[in-house]
Amino acid sequence: MKKTVLTGIRPTGNLHFGHYFGACQNWLKLQDNSNYDFYLEIADIQALTDNFDNPEKVRINVREITIDMLSIGIDPEKVHLFIQSKIPEIAELTVLYSNLVTMARLYRNPTVKTEIAQKKALFGHDGESVTYGFVGYPVSQAADITAFDGQLIPVGEDQLPLIEQCREIVRKFNSIYGDTLREPEPLLSETPRIKGLDGGEKMGKSLGNGIFLADDEETIKKKIMGAVTDPDKIHKDDPANPDVCMVYYYHKLIGSDNLENICKECKSGKRGCVGCKKQLVANMLEFLKPIHEKRAYYEAHPDVVDEILIKGTKEAREKSIQVMKQVKHAIKIDYFEND
Repeated sequence: MKKTVLTGIRPTGNLHFGHYFGACQNWLKLQDNSNYDFYLEIADIQALTDNFDNPEKVRINVREITIDMLSIGIDPEKVHLFIQSKIPEIAELTVLYSNLVTMARLYRNPTVKTEIAQKKALFGHDGESVTYGFVGYPVSQAADITAFDGQLIPVGEDQLPLIEQCREIVRKFNSIYGDTLREPEPLLSETPRIKGLDGGEKMGKSLGNGIFLADDEETIKKKIMGAVTDPDKIHKDDPANPDVCMVYYYHKLIGSDNLENICKECKSGKRGCVGCKKQLVANMLEFLKPIHEKRAYYEAHPDVVDEILIKGTKEAREKSIQVMKQVKHAIKIDYFEND
């Protein structure tokens, strides 16, 4: 029997290279594994926890991120691609699970603590304005996972506390109401953290240091021409260290030809930064060409995108209804269902 794999992404912006070379590459492998039944959630409700004052942003990005995923090769015949808010059972489970976890436990979750600290503009310097919805999003994630009887959850090590929180909720539920829910297991993957064009250790949607898969030629050129290079290289003919140069880093990332030669010329001073950047622009556009071609198709056929989301959401809903029936029976709130 196939094992259920569930993961998700918040629709707060387009996919960038950090996503593509991190989680997305793993998703493409998972969808081709015949041992897995793969559910991929577009977590719009979770996106609203820190974008509640900008719902239009979330709505637009549901479609944008769907097109991104289809453009990189996510196959709707192999993946149940669905919208979180269209699965009412998730909301029901979130309410029921909220009785099984204390506020103190949620505040102790290291992932939640870190994210509250990162969002001072929204939640205050000391988190004094943090909302119930944001603090409680691990409960919603537990509902996401269990609504589809999720068994394997692809995560990085920084997300393990969220999986453990889900496991705690499942154990508490089963101890009170009987064995009903399955404890999920983390599916740890070696997802590399992609550096930003500014040399930062992480590429982020809000950091202004990333290349997005939807970026056009002019945008890509502008970003790459502004990429950080070896600060010790002052003149064109000065030798440089390619290991601290983001241009060389991205040449390696996309598998540019003649990497060895690029490295040697950089170290010897025979390669100028401007010429190297122009070469990277050309290589980057060639790398993104098949993705851009698919994106153009889906942008021109919004009805196809809608059909894919409707189909995937219907498939996901069929699963969540089954789980919800079991949960309601266990809690003894399955009124009139046998009448």
